Amino acid sequence: MATIEQTVKPIVQAKTVLAANGRIVIPAAIREALGFKPGETLVMDVENEALRIEAYPARIRRIQREIAQYIKPRPGILASDELIAERREEARREEEELERDLAAQRERSLKAGQVA
Repeated sequence: MATIEQTVKPIVQAKTVLAANGRIVIPAAIREALGFKPGETLVMDVENEALRIEAYPARIRRIQREIAQYIKPRPGILASDELIAERREEARREEEELERDLAAQRERSLKAGQVA
């Protein structure tokens, strides 16, 4: 079982200056704390009037963790197979609906021909 000391990450703070051309330098302590490497792609967002910077791979992992709570894995069934089955069922229903519409249109046309 993790203790409080093991789960609480130390706060890392630093100060930097915004250059005239809009560039900022991320201080080494912050880069190290976040695991940023030279040349790595970073993504930025503004949330609640604060700039949030994440490494792109870290963003992907975070989003995957957030989405995972909504996925109900079924043993032995791939999500892709499930999606394909859903799409095929949807296409089948659309085809049935189209056939019903065409049959109704033919019936109306026949009735209109008999009346005229």
